[in-house]
Amino acid sequence: MAYGKHVTEILYGGDYNPEQWPREVWEEDMRMMRKAHINVVTLNVFSWASLQPSEDIYDFERLDEIMGMVRDHNLKVCMATSTGAHPAWMAKRHPDILRTEANGMKRKFGGRHNSCPNSPTYQKYAPRLAGLLAERYKNYDNIVGWHVSNEFGGECYCENCEKAFQQWLKKKYGTIEEVNRSFNTAFWGHTFYEFDEIVLPNYLSEHFGEDRTMFQGISLDYRRFMSNSMMECFKLEYNAIKKVIPDARITTNLMGFYKNLDYQKWAKYLDFISWDSYPAPEDAPATIAMNHDLMRGVNGQESFVLMEQTPSVTNWQPFNKLKRPGQMRLLSYEAMAHGADAIQFFQIRRTVGACEKYHGAVIDHAGREDTRVFREIETLGAELPHLKDILRARTPSEVAILFDWDNWWAVEYSAGPSIYLKYLDAIKDYYTAAFEKNVPVDIVSVEDELSSYKVVIAPLLYMTKTGVDEKLRMYVKNGGVFITTYFSGIVEEHDLVIGAYPGKLRDILGIWVEEQDALPEGEQNHFTYGGKDYPAKMLCDLMYLESARALSFYEEDFYQGTPVITENRFGKGKAYYVGTRSTAEFYRRFMENVFRDAQVYPVLNTPKDVEAAVRENSRGRYLFLLNHSKISRKIALPMDCEDMLEERAVAANSPIELPAMEVRIFRYK
Repeated sequence: MAYGKHVTEILYGGDYNPEQWPREVWEEDMRMMRKAHINVVTLNVFSWASLQPSEDIYDFERLDEIMGMVRDHNLKVCMATSTGAHPAWMAKRHPDILRTEANGMKRKFGGRHNSCPNSPTYQKYAPRLAGLLAERYKNYDNIVGWHVSNEFGGECYCENCEKAFQQWLKKKYGTIEEVNRSFNTAFWGHTFYEFDEIVLPNYLSEHFGEDRTMFQGISLDYRRFMSNSMMECFKLEYNAIKKVIPDARITTNLMGFYKNLDYQKWAKYLDFISWDSYPAPEDAPATIAMNHDLMRGVNGQESFVLMEQTPSVTNWQPFNKLKRPGQMRLLSYEAMAHGADAIQFFQIRRTVGACEKYHGAVIDHAGREDTRVFREIETLGAELPHLKDILRARTPSEVAILFDWDNWWAVEYSAGPSIYLKYLDAIKDYYTAAFEKNVPVDIVSVEDELSSYKVVIAPLLYMTKTGVDEKLRMYVKNGGVFITTYFSGIVEEHDLVIGAYPGKLRDILGIWVEEQDALPEGEQNHFTYGGKDYPAKMLCDLMYLESARALSFYEEDFYQGTPVITENRFGKGKAYYVGTRSTAEFYRRFMENVFRDAQVYPVLNTPKDVEAAVRENSRGRYLFLLNHSKISRKIALPMDCEDMLEERAVAANSPIELPAMEVRIFRYK
């Protein structure tokens, strides 16, 4: 639940780096933050170099001064541990802290994410600093949360990581024989005889591209190992803080669909979820919402903190396109509509140098309060107190999408069938169809309970982990509706083929798949669904019916007349198999029919590009209407409600004008 029950207002603020400025600027910042209605700052994110100038010397004088000033101005603090960037002296004296790239290149000091997670130096000094910070500031009652490091990410391939990986494999598999079986090392004579013969899978060994590897099993395990290694570093700092402040609320800022780290496993060790949202200019509202829903989903559908977003421009994208007037407010409320209980920015004041000097900020280089961006931030800040009842409200959903990091890694490490086979594309196909119908979606893991959902969708479920088939089997038997797609049920946890496709899902789906036809870009087959013709693209599964019935058939090539979409009655429920990839129009039509049959209804029927989302708690239900289009739309609500921003009653069926990029938020019973 975001920052915790003791927080009774929507927190609004961002990443503040006063160490980059003289003290007289701090006072002006305080004034401008009050004017903008900012009530929280994240401090100390990149201060390790100043806090620890040498091996055993720590200097907290400047941070003490900053903390005193912030407290005097009644600002709350999310206290960072500064361990996201190590000091130069540490790299010089202890080179084990420096990462090695996948091509074998040893890093020097520089950049930002360059600490090896298996470095003894890092594992010593990072938790020590976290513990000292906790001890020094434990009595500051304005600290609402603790922020470990910053955007954990990347990988390392150094000797320390190799030795740690060998030990990790030994603990996981027990014997070298089991390692050989799991990695199928009999292929190409890759048999290992001792654990210290195992080398890291990178460009010097198994890899011939970012996602291309000769041995998928070992590469997959290295992904798991590296994600776990970084998580263990987080836990070192987490435990150091908890030792001093047992009731501290601790997080680290996640990054949505970030491939390198398995956030579903990480979430078990975070007191609340926070994440940094930096959509590309071309990202559709559905794509942005899907990231929010993932962040809500990794922690049991609890609310989260939007830790970072840009107020205006992201500096590191190919084109630094400004957020248009009203867009920052719209995106902030879209985050809240999908579970955010705090709205924060990177950054409060723009820096004058280095790579983020052109990244957006609350206070621009001009230092003025009459800029467009500042005025918009001030307007949003004035609105948020009206919405405090929404805190800790949940999103009711009858539809779930099954998402699994292991499956993501395995799909894209697969040696075939197509370089265009991308897990997120398949997820997005189905999520977008639901989003455009205003049907709320929970994104869940394979470990989550499914019984509360009417429809469960598992696109591209290539890997079927132990027990997942039985969970899906019972779900469908008990009346659930299950959907999966091409290239599903192929392998188990080690990326070893199970047998006849779709493996353990075969009885649930009532089909078997003999072959897959991978179509190059520009080639396609066709099928008819609901009386309309659609393309079959990228991959076409050639399947045979067992207990299922065909809903459509391929229309071309040697497999003309064979099924492309099937439906199987299984127990009290149904299972659908979609054996190809098609267009957005098809997914809209298909999901509309599935939802109708399963009695899943939209939050509200709205005009095109108007999103309707709901959160609810004991204080009421909250309807968000967000107009993502460039034209005004008219909507009539079917119930009496309260306009929370305008603080007025709205009668049922009263026409509501929703201008372009505008947001309205209503409370109803």
